[in-house]
Amino acid sequence: MAEELAAAAAGLTLDQEGERESEAASTGELEEGEILNDESHEGSSAAKIQFHPLQHSWTFWFDNPSAKSKQAAWGNSIRPIHTFDSVEDFWSLYNNINRPSKLVVGADFYCFKYPIEPKWEDPICANGGKWTITCARGKSDTLLAMVGEQFDNGDEICGAVVNVRARQERIALWTKNASNEAAQMIIGRQWKELMDYNESIGFISHDDAKRLDRAARNKYTV
Repeated sequence: MAEELAAAAAGLTLDQEGERESEAASTGELEEGEILNDESHEGSSAAKIQFHPLQHSWTFWFDNPSAKSKQAAWGNSIRPIHTFDSVEDFWSLYNNINRPSKLVVGADFYCFKYPIEPKWEDPICANGGKWTITCARGKSDTLLAMVGEQFDNGDEICGAVVNVRARQERIALWTKNASNEAAQMIIGRQWKELMDYNESIGFISHDDAKRLDRAARNKYTV
């Protein structure tokens, strides 16, 4: 799937070139030395795009710090942006939105399997937890690995959260079942490898986070 993500990115570029050529044909304006391929324009170029379905549908969510209120319940300002289910749809969206590194400090960016909501109260997330790392701003490795199904225990993954802060990003990988130690340890180790991350990372269950807040301790560490 990772290879398909890369291939589709190139395919979108080729399709954009086809649309440009189609527009030139309709106006009769071709660049010097350009040859129009009539056979490539039987029908719309959009109809010829070969879509590569993802194993799961995913939804991007965004929490704008300007919309947050200290009096409002946590999660009330989180809004879904778009749900995608193909490689092409992913790249079309990804190439036209601000990366987390370009977002305002204090913003939170989410990508979760549809129809999971990025909240502790969601029934699929309720018994889970999260692995967390901090890193330099601008890394997209987690998103690509997750959507590209590179995790061996991918069914355990709910989604990822990027908290944009002044000098770094805090990235959390949410999972379904905090009590499944074997699966959590595999995910944690594989995530570190994918991110080329050398420091230790910890896993905290949502239940502990709700009860103990900042006093919650790591349930697992790799």
